[in-house]
Amino acid sequence: MIDAVVVQPVADTGEPSIAGVSWAAVAAGAIVSCALTFVLLAFGVGLGLSVVSPWAGVGVSATTFKIGTGLYLIVIAMLSSSIGGYLAGRLRSRWIGVHSDEVYFRDTAHGFIAWAFATVIGAVLLATPASSMIGGGATAIGQTAAASQTGPMDGYVDALLRPDTPSVAQTNPGESRSEMLRLFTANFRNGGELKPNDRDYVSKVVAARTGLNQPDADKRVSEVVSRIKADTDAARKAAAQLAFWLTASLLLGAFCASLAATEGGGLRDGTWGSRIRRSPALRT
Repeated sequence: MIDAVVVQPVADTGEPSIAGVSWAAVAAGAIVSCALTFVLLAFGVGLGLSVVSPWAGVGVSATTFKIGTGLYLIVIAMLSSSIGGYLAGRLRSRWIGVHSDEVYFRDTAHGFIAWAFATVIGAVLLATPASSMIGGGATAIGQTAAASQTGPMDGYVDALLRPDTPSVAQTNPGESRSEMLRLFTANFRNGGELKPNDRDYVSKVVAARTGLNQPDADKRVSEVVSRIKADTDAARKAAAQLAFWLTASLLLGAFCASLAATEGGGLRDGTWGSRIRRSPALRT
């Protein structure tokens, strides 16, 4: 007697063979988002230059400019991400036989992926010229170091060595300036300050170069050191505020891209109105 072999039928999962991510739509949305971001950034730079003035009491204040810059970054992220996410959802392939909740999730993912892709592209495009600039600057410094010594500390050294009486004789001014520049750069490189022995030496050099008595030279050194600390602290706070605004704009951009993609996908399938009616948040 021969046993019959029973073959179990393969269960049909009902999943379509089409991929869950339309990469062409994601790439299109990301490229459009990047292009709009650079256009709006260029417009913002021009707008900022038109409202800022180097003269005191003219143009907007520094606080207003910082807040305006942060808000404008958020506006840029919302506009460019929304349009890029909408295109990513509207241009994707239609999924046949997929549950409506799954379609909603995939549309949201399309918007989020398009935002992430655009962010990576923007970071690469912004980092490339910066890297070239740093490399070119390092080469130029290596070639011209013997001929020129300039840097951000030159202004502070000028303030230190400015004589009250211009007729005071100066011996080897270039050598003493280079020495002071190296000393200040070494002491303030990592947020420190002048060491006691360096401070005494600087005061003596200032007194010898400017003709000031020792107490007045000590006072000038203290004023310049305080100015360095204030400018460094202001730069640190400005960088921290910019980082916070940039983080907020990126998060809002991700949300807007995801939301806009669901709208684009719903309009693509003709189900946007029914999605709104089924939304629990809108029913409450």
